[in-house]
Amino acid sequence: MRLATELVAKPPRTAGELAERCTEAGVVIERPAGPADLREVEAFLARWLTVVDADTPRLRAERLNVLLAEASAYPRLTDHAGDGWHIHYRDAGLRLGAVLRALISVGTALHLTGRGMDRLRRCALAECDLPFGDFTRGGRQRYCSPACANRDAVRRHRAKARRDQPAPMASH
Repeated sequence: MRLATELVAKPPRTAGELAERCTEAGVVIERPAGPADLREVEAFLARWLTVVDADTPRLRAERLNVLLAEASAYPRLTDHAGDGWHIHYRDAGLRLGAVLRALISVGTALHLTGRGMDRLRRCALAECDLPFGDFTRGGRQRYCSPACANRDAVRRHRAKARRDQPAPMASH
């Protein structure tokens, strides 16, 4: 899910950039990425954002279930990269776009069911609005980054300081 939020925050411009960022995130790429993968990921992320923006847990689950049905397969053990056994929720040999649809859908489902259905939201800073997954212990994260949290805190502090200033005295 972190990869999804990063791809939404800074969309890749080319298939090569998409592949590079996926590799940096630890995704094993079995087939070269092409323009079709980039288009597929862009379209998928637009649909994934409807999960982020769902206003009830039930609607969020319904939207995510559609993505899961389209992208995932039965769970299976694999050691395809020789780096240890793990579970895949997708068929082998898929293009990068299909791999990302499955990874993000399943990752989102695992995050929401493990942490809470409200642990996926948009940044509270009005001019930001980026999605983020709340991985905090208490589940009260409101901002996508410390920078946005700080920007909003400064704004609130300055607004309070203006309210607390005494009114100018009228001259006679």
